[in-house]
Amino acid sequence: MADSGDRRSASHRRNPSLRRRLCCSFVAPQSPEYVPSKPRKLDTSAALGSKLQNSGSSFPNSPSPNPRMGLGFMDPRRILSPGRVSPIDSEPPMDPLPGISADVSQELEPEAAPKFKSVLPAKSVSCSASSLVVQVEVNSKDSLDVRLDLRSKNGKRLVLELDSQVLRRNSSHFAAKFGETRSTPIYSIEVVDVVDLDVFRLTIELMYEKDIVRKLMELGVTRSIGILEVSSTIKFENGINACLHYLEAVPWTESEEEKLKTLFAKCTFEKLKIQDMLARLHSQESATPPPLGIHLVQSVTRGADSSATREMKSLVKGLLSQSSVYQKDPAGLTKDALYSTCHSCISLLGQCFEEASDSTPKNVRAAAAAEDIRGPLIGRISKQVENLNWLLEILIEKQMGEELVGLWGNQKELVRMHGRCSPMVRYELSRVSGHIFIALGRGKLQCRVEERYSVLHSWFSPMLGDFGWLQRCSKGLDVRELEEAMGQALLTLPMKQQQRLFMEWFACFSKKGAECPNLSRAFQIWWRRSFLRNSRNSLQSSSERH
Repeated sequence: MADSGDRRSASHRRNPSLRRRLCCSFVAPQSPEYVPSKPRKLDTSAALGSKLQNSGSSFPNSPSPNPRMGLGFMDPRRILSPGRVSPIDSEPPMDPLPGISADVSQELEPEAAPKFKSVLPAKSVSCSASSLVVQVEVNSKDSLDVRLDLRSKNGKRLVLELDSQVLRRNSSHFAAKFGETRSTPIYSIEVVDVVDLDVFRLTIELMYEKDIVRKLMELGVTRSIGILEVSSTIKFENGINACLHYLEAVPWTESEEEKLKTLFAKCTFEKLKIQDMLARLHSQESATPPPLGIHLVQSVTRGADSSATREMKSLVKGLLSQSSVYQKDPAGLTKDALYSTCHSCISLLGQCFEEASDSTPKNVRAAAAAEDIRGPLIGRISKQVENLNWLLEILIEKQMGEELVGLWGNQKELVRMHGRCSPMVRYELSRVSGHIFIALGRGKLQCRVEERYSVLHSWFSPMLGDFGWLQRCSKGLDVRELEEAMGQALLTLPMKQQQRLFMEWFACFSKKGAECPNLSRAFQIWWRRSFLRNSRNSLQSSSERH
């Protein structure tokens, strides 16, 4: 048995194909008609390439040709027949395109990046253009006689083969470095620390364009700003003029506007060419700037269309906000100007309530009714109330709202007319009081105690009577927040004043119930502070005496 095993292993060594057939269980059985063919020698890549070049068309069902090769040529790495693949060779180098050609090397280390060495030891010139460091070496070669080697700060590299005559005509910076006499050598130019290789390449390509502005329209504003900076650096005048012409006529985003401001501060341009763009970037200075801020505020308060007015209020309030990215202190938006607008709104509100309370003479009411712009009485009252609430928000944002508390607390005439008007009209006044109460209860207004008591003393009773209407028609007023803020505002007063107002609320709440604000929590706090603490203190003092 051992001898038979040795004979099998010896036969396996002599006939390896037998061992392969035995080891693979997935080989299909051979048919009787099968005749083994002699192995053919594989074609080399050079022979295959010559065959492909001599052929007029590609083979049927062959893979798509390389896009860099002409029609009728195939990639030498294509599959020739099932089971036979040609050796994989690197693609032959492409001939340079007429006018400009590029070779890009991505992510090269500065030490590993290839350097251009001069064939002839001709003269070498070093120069600098703005923030760019340019090295020019003169070599000997014909056709495209400039090789521009661009290197970025992160090690990327871009090589452009150019015509020196194009650079001479378009860039006075490069023309000065080439010299005035034309010879046959090749100029090798290295530009290091390039911020954006793609923008630099686009700037060079524009030297070959007949209509530069049309090309800039395809590239867009952001790239045109970068091209303008590169054109200014290499003194490409046609590029500068085309960029300025294009950028002046198109809209900018805020980020593009900031880029232009930075560019104009860094680079020097002829003032006559950029004056129109500077007029868009900066407002014309004058000795007495127009009161733009207060003009916007007054335009909003005098608006006639309600929907447009609501939209403009949101817009202007955002522009005037302290956290806005826009101008923080618009000209003319002073404290006096804002309070002058508040007085105007309160005056118009008083006129409306005089008309509503039938205290206005008939001839005045007839003249008012004849004015179409005035509109219905309820609409005019609601408009002035909305204006006052909007102005209060602006004043609180600018930390100027304390005086409005005292101003609203001194409106004795409005309080008198409030009691004589219909509930469906007079509750509008409580909307103004409600916003002031919320601001006081949340600590947004730091008023003196006299001003807090004045506004609460004047408008607390009207608020109790109008609370049911506010629940049904709040118009943006948070009623639950109002209940909480009213109680907190009352607790900021002296104890004697708190007692007067809380007892008034208790009497009203016991009669109207849900039609009255619920100040129970604040009432309990006042009760504990007023009686329980006093009783404990009196007991403690009496025990100490004994």
